[in-house]
Amino acid sequence: MKKLAGLLLLIVGLTLTIGAGANFRYYEAERSVTVNITSDDNEFIDLTPIQPYAYLNNGKLTIEISPNNPNYPGYGDGMSVNTTYVFEEMFNVSNELWENEDADFPICVHISLNQGDGISFFAGDYDSPISGPGTQIHFTVYHNQPVPVGFIFDNTNKDLGSNEAQMSVSADAGACE
Repeated sequence: MKKLAGLLLLIVGLTLTIGAGANFRYYEAERSVTVNITSDDNEFIDLTPIQPYAYLNNGKLTIEISPNNPNYPGYGDGMSVNTTYVFEEMFNVSNELWENEDADFPICVHISLNQGDGISFFAGDYDSPISGPGTQIHFTVYHNQPVPVGFIFDNTNKDLGSNEAQMSVSADAGACE
């Protein structure tokens, strides 16, 4: 009986010893985090306007073909009805991530358009695009090799007025599959 009680006491002691280290509950430390918020044309993944129809509005890329565009030359108020316009190289997407210092670190860029009836885009040249045309495209961007993005505006059977849409841009590490 003493051996059984001793063995039981040994098991309880080992359980407490091992169990006490496995129930870590709390750690406190203060560290600083600094993030510089910059305009679309100066960030790690740059969106740089090329055409005068593209510009930065409070640091955000804006595509605007109307007299409200700050680059408006004073003539032409927009696009005609029942026409299709193709604008190559509206803006560039480039990869300026710090990881590119030691090796080529490609990114897969996804661009999508919600709504925007009659609006689509493509990456590369219109005659031989690397992605698109469509309302959702993706393409690989390598360091120091910006990719131009163009737009297609199909105004067939559209009424007079404005056509607005929201463009979303995201990127993932690695080349697109």
